[in-house]
Parts: sequence; C-alpha cells; structure tokens
Amino acid sequence: MATTTPRAEPNLIGFRINHRTMRSDTRRLAELLSRMADGEITYDRRRATALRTYLRLLCDGIHHHHRMEDEVLWPVLERSAGAEIDLRELSDDHAALDPVLDEVRGGADDLAAAFAPGAEGSGRARAVAGRLAAGLARLRDLLDEHIEEEERLIFPVIRRYVSVADWNTVEQAVRKGGALRFELPRIERYARPEELAELRAVAGPVLRLMLAALRPGFRRREATVFGG
Repeated sequence: MATTTPRAEPNLIGFRINHRTMRSDTRRLAELLSRMADGEITYDRRRATALRTYLRLLCDGIHHHHRMEDEVLWPVLERSAGAEIDLRELSDDHAALDPVLDEVRGGADDLAAAFAPGAEGSGRARAVAGRLAAGLARLRDLLDEHIEEEERLIFPVIRRYVSVADWNTVEQAVRKGGALRFELPRIERYARPEELAELRAVAGPVLRLMLAALRPGFRRREATVFGG
C-alpha cells in the first residue's frame, strides 16, 4: 500500500514574533509618551535623543517589513494560491500606515528639539510628548487591527500553498534590509521561551553569539529610553 509523505509547511515563527515585537514596542512607547505628557516621568536631552533614534529604527523596521510583504510575499501568495486570497485590503492598510509612521518620525524629531539648548522648557516638551503619544496610539491601533487580520487571513494560506523554498526567500528578503543590532535583541525580548528555544535550535550557535554581541548595546539604549 502506497503512503504519502506529509507536505513540509513553512515555519511562521519568525513572522509571528516580528509581528508581536512591532505591536508590543509600539504599545510600550505610546504608554511611555503618555506618561511623559502627564508629567509622570522626567526626560532630558540625552534621553530624548535616544528616544528619537529608537523611534526612527522602529518606524523604519515596520515600513521595511510591510514593503517586503508588498514586494516579495504578495507575489508569492498570488502565484501559489491564486484566487484563494484577496490582498487588496491588506495592501491598503500598508499604505495607510505610511503617513502615521511619518508623523511619529516627525514627532520624535520635535521632541528632541524641545530639549535642545535654548528651547522653551518642560511645558513645550510635554505638549510635544502628548502629540507624539497620540501618533503612537494611532500606530498601535492600526498595527493591532492589521496584523490580527493578516495572520487570520494569510497564515493558513501560507501553510497550505506556499513551498518552504519560497517562504525561505521571503524571510531572507525581510532579514536583509533590517537593522540587525536593533531587530535581533528585540526578538529575544518578545519571544516566548519555547519560541526562543526553537529559534536557537534552528540557528545553532550563531544566534547565541550574535545575541551575546548585540545584547549589551541594545539594553543600554533600552534603559536610556524606558528607564531602569
């Protein structure tokens, strides 16, 4: 009696953690800026500059991820699944995110400027922080809605129709343009223990060595931005 070898499915763990990282960091930053606007925490020029860098890296990472979906993943899905998937609304979501990302980048620049020598002082900084908090809240809500819908719609399609080789091509494209010193330690922060164990098993000692090299610098930046 003939037997059929089960079809190998793409491993979506990297995308799932990346999505969680974007959502969690945006939520965390929206809360930070809200507390700053309310006067609950005190900032200075050094911390505002570090926050600007962090927010730029976050926004650039989100934009890169969604651009790679548009340019690399969507064509793979259309070729593999055809009429099984309609990507128009998800593409529209990506377009809607761009102006919000620009707003957050601009708000980060304005906040750093509010702490520059000769700036008006804490009142201006708190007002700028309030606007930036609102922009981050909009970004948080858009990401939450978009990612939940994306995972609901396309993850089953990827598992059913996309080959492992095609999926590896997508993941390589996403990794290629990312800021590794920023993205990799954040994956470690937001991955669940069992997910991190799986990543280490797949990547081998290379992941452990890279995290050991990148972790200290990231944690210093994180402590400057968030405190602690």
